[in-house]
Amino acid sequence: MSSDSLRVHTGGFTFTNGYLLSGQGGHVGVDAPEGFADWLERLGVKLEALLLTHWHFDHVVDAARLAREHGCPVYAWGPSTPESRLELHLKQWAGLDFSVENYPVDHCLEGVPGITVGGRAFRVEHVPGHSPDSVIFIEAAAARVFTGDTLMQQGIGRSDFPDGDGELLVRGIREKILGLPEVWAVFSGHGRPTTIGSERESNPCL
Repeated sequence: MSSDSLRVHTGGFTFTNGYLLSGQGGHVGVDAPEGFADWLERLGVKLEALLLTHWHFDHVVDAARLAREHGCPVYAWGPSTPESRLELHLKQWAGLDFSVENYPVDHCLEGVPGITVGGRAFRVEHVPGHSPDSVIFIEAAAARVFTGDTLMQQGIGRSDFPDGDGELLVRGIREKILGLPEVWAVFSGHGRPTTIGSERESNPCL
């Protein structure tokens, strides 16, 4: 692993991305999909902080274990519930009895414009619509943004889950993401990386 690197673990039946940022200030995780904790253990990595883009189950399933075993603070819009994590939705609509261990939120991001963790500065923007709590983490020094399930390669997040709002989501993407420099990288919760310019020019959902 280089002194300043980004690695990704994709886990769970929804193929959710969890990112590991490593540098001189330590290691920072973005989202906590299934298997993320085991992957970090194999790498011999301890997180300085865990950042959560939103509270849907597939992004937070390993959050409690990481907080407990790594002793790292968790940054998120706010606390979650089984309802907000879509556990009840999964059971009702897909027949899946899936539960997520409650995890702490040490730093609530509501009203917080930015954070510095592991030697990295992130601008924080609230972009609801896929989920009421969705946030993006903009790392200007590295020319990249972590978008969770707001913006993805040639797509955007679903808005048909409880408390979703498609118009709000598209407006937030246009106002808070597409204005970033076109060469900046976009790392999303699902799928491959893309760029601001590519999504601005050809995303069919926008």
